[in-house]
Amino acid sequence: MLFLINLINVLFSALNLAILARVILSWVRADPYNPLVRILYQITEPILAPFRRVIPPTAGLDFSPIVAFFVLEVLRRLLISILLSL
Repeated sequence: MLFLINLINVLFSALNLAILARVILSWVRADPYNPLVRILYQITEPILAPFRRVIPPTAGLDFSPIVAFFVLEVLRRLLISILLSL
């Protein structure tokens, strides 16, 4: 059980770091053909795209990463609480 909880924590932390890296890359001109940038986009786009469809950019700012951080944290806590209740 503890292994699963630790695995969930590691996976969600990795997703949060990937989203944070993508946010930072949006501030600079990253080469979209760089393999690391492409992998980062492939990992984060399925998470961010649904939020972007619901929350349009406001004044040129994309708030989908903030919502994604919040939803991922709620989901992580929910999964851990379900595992602890078993």
